[in-house]
Amino acid sequence: MTELAGMHAFGELIEPATLKIERLLPGPVERVWSYLTESDLRRKWLASGTMEMKPGAPFELVWRNDELTDPPGKRPENFPQEHRMQSRVIEVDPLRRLVFSWGERGQVSFTLEPRGGEVLMTVIHRRISDRTNEIMIGAGWHMHLEVLAAALSGGRTEPFWDGWARLRKEYERRLPA
Repeated sequence: MTELAGMHAFGELIEPATLKIERLLPGPVERVWSYLTESDLRRKWLASGTMEMKPGAPFELVWRNDELTDPPGKRPENFPQEHRMQSRVIEVDPLRRLVFSWGERGQVSFTLEPRGGEVLMTVIHRRISDRTNEIMIGAGWHMHLEVLAAALSGGRTEPFWDGWARLRKEYERRLPA
């Protein structure tokens, strides 16, 4: 694994309000795609929500981060047990690229690139509202992708909320003010 795509590589701002984070994941690409697009598999690392793989199709993401790791760690007081967000599919290129809206303002793209028996996943989150959200979103994607890597490899990761809190401090330090 390269440092850039290593399991602990940090996201970076590639332009104002745009975060990019990469992970080299265990393949094959069909398996990674299914963890990205199928609600029952996506809920194991990010959020549930049935998506119709068609541009323009609306869907709802439902986060239950307490269920991602056992134990879940200490959830911050201002975070609910469940969070819901309305989204819309923007682009679908099966096994290669998925783009959807992030609520009303943002957009997230996932690009998958086979690399031998592994898959390079590039996540780009656009139109992040402010630095506070850049830090929270950076830590969130980082931790969610660690949970995905553990799910794909059959491994374990630290408790979700403990990892998120640790990463939030690190993104506070790393992202420019």
